[in-house]
Amino acid sequence: MNASFRWLTAAVLLAPAAAFAQSVPLSAEAMWQFARVGNPALSPDGAQAVYAVTTFDDEKDKGESDLYLVSTSGGEPRRLTSMAGNESDPAWSPDGRWIVFVAKRGDDKQSQLYVIPTDGGEALRVGDVPTGVSAPKWFPDSSRIAFISRVWPDLADWQRAKERLEEREKSKMKAMSWDRVPVTYWDHFIDDRQAHLFSIAREGGTPTAITPGTGFELSRRETGTSSYDISPDGAEIAFVADVDPTGTDTNLDVILVPASGGAARNLTADNPANDTGPKYSPDGRWLLYARQEIKGFYADSRQAWLIDRRDGSRRRLAAEWDRSLDGFLWSPDSKSLYAAIDDAGTERIYRLDVASGRHQAVTGASSFSGLQMAGRPATLVAVRQSFSEPPTLVKVNPRDGAAVKLSDHNDALLANVAFGKVESVSYKGADGADIQMWVIYPPGFDPARKYPLYLLLHGGPHNGVTDAWTFRWNAQVFAGWGYVTAWHNFHGSSGFGQAFTDSINPDRITRPYQDTVAAAAWFAEQPWIDRARMAAGGGSYGGFLAATLLGREHPFRTLIAHAAVYNDLTQYGADYGASQRRFFEHWERPEEFARYSPHSSAGNFNTPTLVLHGQLDQRVPFNNGVELFHTLQNRGVPSRLVYFPDENHWILKRQNSLFWYRETRDWLEKYAPAGGR
Repeated sequence: MNASFRWLTAAVLLAPAAAFAQSVPLSAEAMWQFARVGNPALSPDGAQAVYAVTTFDDEKDKGESDLYLVSTSGGEPRRLTSMAGNESDPAWSPDGRWIVFVAKRGDDKQSQLYVIPTDGGEALRVGDVPTGVSAPKWFPDSSRIAFISRVWPDLADWQRAKERLEEREKSKMKAMSWDRVPVTYWDHFIDDRQAHLFSIAREGGTPTAITPGTGFELSRRETGTSSYDISPDGAEIAFVADVDPTGTDTNLDVILVPASGGAARNLTADNPANDTGPKYSPDGRWLLYARQEIKGFYADSRQAWLIDRRDGSRRRLAAEWDRSLDGFLWSPDSKSLYAAIDDAGTERIYRLDVASGRHQAVTGASSFSGLQMAGRPATLVAVRQSFSEPPTLVKVNPRDGAAVKLSDHNDALLANVAFGKVESVSYKGADGADIQMWVIYPPGFDPARKYPLYLLLHGGPHNGVTDAWTFRWNAQVFAGWGYVTAWHNFHGSSGFGQAFTDSINPDRITRPYQDTVAAAAWFAEQPWIDRARMAAGGGSYGGFLAATLLGREHPFRTLIAHAAVYNDLTQYGADYGASQRRFFEHWERPEEFARYSPHSSAGNFNTPTLVLHGQLDQRVPFNNGVELFHTLQNRGVPSRLVYFPDENHWILKRQNSLFWYRETRDWLEKYAPAGGR
């Protein structure tokens, strides 16, 4: 941190907002000073919320998380934990006396369960699980805790698991082998362990197996608290397992098992696509889950289905609602469901009536996540965020959506930040369709001036851009440099209906490309845009789209491609490369497959391009970045490769992130300068 910024931070912390004569645009350095507020857990009476707050140490270049408590009636949050390290996944016991969380403290080699009394006292470790723990949940009587651990199915006891871990850690031989996929996921290799559910007494002791021996394991790729739920009577557990024996044809199903272990039953065997997110109603009558119907399409809309536990009958809720419905939580009276729904560029809280299936938006502006509801009358808390507000804990009125801020961790810093105006616009894209686009103007925007454009290309491609904060690709930081910055929700984006999302399959190039060129044309018509200083850039699929633009006609002076899919053939080495294709494989229709790959148009490359990539990326392996850079260099195109040996698909470390922002700014200034530095 430079001296001037250190002084600025101290001044912001000590002085009231009124003391400042002028606010300053958001910088990447200032952004990394913000505390990061995690999802809350709510006390059974709804009176208090506990949540994790992560801050980053400049010298250590790492983050540390502590738990905070706050009254939902208002007041200053107080720190609940202060040990070195990270505390996460807090969960309140049903009797309100305890909070369990996951942490690695002292000599812990793996994350462990810790329990702290809510009326004060020290946190105590619950047991010693050598393979580590995640996703804790309380049983209804508050005497036991369920958790997930990745274990070896051939080992019968924890001591042998500990010995195997130590043996492998000490061994000079680090080779691994597989007889089936998956091999990798995001940034790590998947070993020979399986994810299983266990339970343990609140006081500790030996964990009890729940899912080992059932013939089912939790998904090897992704587990979390949404992957299982405990019935209100504590008698059974519904969990999500991948029943595909090959690893190439994912089929997630909802499985039912006695809470003490035993024979398991597949509740959704009739559906070849994915079924996820089981959630029991508080009165115990219903089991809710999310169902997809298009096999092999991760962005297929999720439907809300209910199982009546009295007779096993099922029904779909809100069948006419053309949105993806998942992540629901139950109201305490079991009559309504609440969820943050991806809805036309905003994550809005919706209420869904169980009896009638009628849905109603509770909130309008800003995006919400991490919903929790408890107490009578019901208290609803959530994390609110927008392009101009980092994640903030709020209490939401479930009737009208009015929100009251509960956390204040970033207030002092935000008081001195000048954010650019944010506007949602619409323009005509491919096939004459209306395309929604977010425009973020530079602070102090003057329509009489000419500004450069930085058009951001989102990833996915089916991940729509919502009115939400991000610490990566922060549009307000780019706007603070003097660029009109925009995110457009091109064809394929989520939140605009199933047909729109599926409209780019299998051709994932044509419509997004047309929408991007049309967005640039819309800006070129604005009197405040300098059409000679337009740039575009994105990561993952956004990098793929940037590489696609390289080979086609476009109006951009320069392009930025982060973690770009460049060669679809070698992209088979990615973590999803072994998954069966929904439409066709490259050996079945090789010419058509190659047509969808940016490398096939390399003969047209002539736009200066910044290429950025992380070595640990298994979603888009590093070879893509190297191949793209080598091609640009061999064609004599001005280009630069920025390599991060210790980063994955995202740039997550503070110093690396600041370097990423500096490289991006320097490149933009070289080819589409904003001036005024």
